[in-house]
Amino acid sequence: MRVNVISDVHGNARGLATAGDGADALLCLGDLVLFLDYADHSRGIFPDLFGVENADRIVALRTARRFDEAREFGRELWAGLGLDPRTAIEQGVRRQYAELFAAFPAPTYATYGNVDIPGLWREYARPGTTVLDGERVELGGRVFGFVGGGLRTPMSTPYEISDEEYAAKVEALGEVDVLCSHIPPDVPELTYDTVARRFERGSTALLDAIRRTKPRFSLFGHVHQPLARRMRIGATECVNVGHFASTGRPWAMEW
Repeated sequence: MRVNVISDVHGNARGLATAGDGADALLCLGDLVLFLDYADHSRGIFPDLFGVENADRIVALRTARRFDEAREFGRELWAGLGLDPRTAIEQGVRRQYAELFAAFPAPTYATYGNVDIPGLWREYARPGTTVLDGERVELGGRVFGFVGGGLRTPMSTPYEISDEEYAAKVEALGEVDVLCSHIPPDVPELTYDTVARRFERGSTALLDAIRRTKPRFSLFGHVHQPLARRMRIGATECVNVGHFASTGRPWAMEW
């Protein structure tokens, strides 16, 4: 049995079309949407609406952690555009989802990332794509548990939830062989992004579940350039399966 695992697709439909090659199933751990590419400021919904120069500025503000200024700058841009932000963003997301969900191979098992909009997934998920959040599935005799979304941050991305709500989803999984999530467990080596030079939010609930239930693997993404891509917590192998948007390569598990 082989499964290919990806995360942080961020608009990479071309890579997604071959992500399941050679595998019995594809697992996707979220962040399909590309709102703004921090490596190439010409890509994403934001530059499509506001242009590359404005994308350059908002990336600079966010990178400097000047979030209040970034939000005010964003409000000024939306006011000048004269469009309802929710409507304009949803239109961009829908265009991306139509292309990306069409590229998923069958079978695919997917959960949401923090920049995804869960309410739209049921419209675009085709037969052969199973969406899981706080739910389990058995593949090849192993039980995989999925927890989608992220925790609340100053970035206020679309699918951020409270620590309590997130912990309840982790608890609902019970004991699994493979714990799949978008964000990592709350361990400094796994949450620190060496390029952005900041800690992303990890989950203490995931970390507690790993220590308590000892799954074989904990798989996740979210941190694009982590200090450590792989480490052990007790009996559990923790793996950042990679920033698929830039690599186009899945991480493979065979047994």
